[in-house]
Amino acid sequence: MTEAKEAILLVGGKGTRLRPLTVHTPKPMVPAAGVPFLTHQLARARAAGVEHIVLATSYLAEVFEPYFGDGSSLGLHIEYVTEQEPLGTGGAIRNVAPKLSSGPDEPVLIFNGDILTGLDIRALVTSHTVSGADVSLHLTRVEDPRAFGLVPTDGTGRVTAFLEKPQTPEEIVTDQINAGAYIFRRSVIDTIPAGRPVSVERETFPGLLASGAHLQGMVDSTYWLDLGTPAAFVRGSADLVLGRAPSPAVPGRCGDRLVLPTASVAPDAKLTGGTVVGAGAVIGAGARVDGSTILENAIVEPNAVVTDSLVGAGARIGSRTVLAGAVIGDGARVGADNELRDGIRIWCGATLPDASVRFSSDQ
Repeated sequence: MTEAKEAILLVGGKGTRLRPLTVHTPKPMVPAAGVPFLTHQLARARAAGVEHIVLATSYLAEVFEPYFGDGSSLGLHIEYVTEQEPLGTGGAIRNVAPKLSSGPDEPVLIFNGDILTGLDIRALVTSHTVSGADVSLHLTRVEDPRAFGLVPTDGTGRVTAFLEKPQTPEEIVTDQINAGAYIFRRSVIDTIPAGRPVSVERETFPGLLASGAHLQGMVDSTYWLDLGTPAAFVRGSADLVLGRAPSPAVPGRCGDRLVLPTASVAPDAKLTGGTVVGAGAVIGAGARVDGSTILENAIVEPNAVVTDSLVGAGARIGSRTVLAGAVIGDGARVGADNELRDGIRIWCGATLPDASVRFSSDQ
């Protein structure tokens, strides 16, 4: 059997690193390439043979079901479980287990709501089945693994240890990291303690390893991006539009730009680098927008220059203003002739007067 029919999608995080994008919207619902990011994950799971998905929700849980409903529009059966108290990754998995119908030895796919990946899900299920593992992990290789959990494996791919966020050169024994997608044997999920916070990375996996369980790693170094920061989120959306990150849910052909219906773009405006212009948004004459996301009903006035930035829903960017690596919250107003760079964030509803912020060229 090379398909997992059921999946758990962990979407409970608060997305604090993504503020102000996540003040009104949970991270998985922030638009990427024109649709909520979660849509891409659901569509990829469906394409890999998954039929039933349980969403483990917590923060702003009430927004998921009105949007996705029972999942039938995506060819899925979606159910929702809301945590009353934060339970961590392992606790969230255990909390939704009663919704699963798989038999004890059947594979259940588990993945995180903030990872954009080109993972071959069917290959991970096949690896799991062939190796007879209790749990299989998607591993990817990164140049600097210090911010991640390392997962060394032996010659057969069997996991030998879990090393959380190493710092010294001696601790960095591999460049393989936990990439946030797993296949669990259904019966293993029931061994996670119920009703309390559990970290799957710090408690469940090391505990299983210590008990002699078989944990298998599959290295798949296709596209992988943690969308935890605004810069990463903007890049991920652009990569979806450009076709670098695969998704069956991009609402249009891949290319340099994605302009949603009802958006208005001046004929001489330039949109490049995987830029997305949301429904009802307006791009003024002579504006240049590169590698950026302009959310619904936002306005970019004439001759503004927006690069690698995100402009929130209903926000307004004044004429000749330059944004580079900036995040503008929903409903914010940035006046004309400003220059905002290098990760600056403007809060939802804030107002910046004309020519109030400038970076001199010698900085």
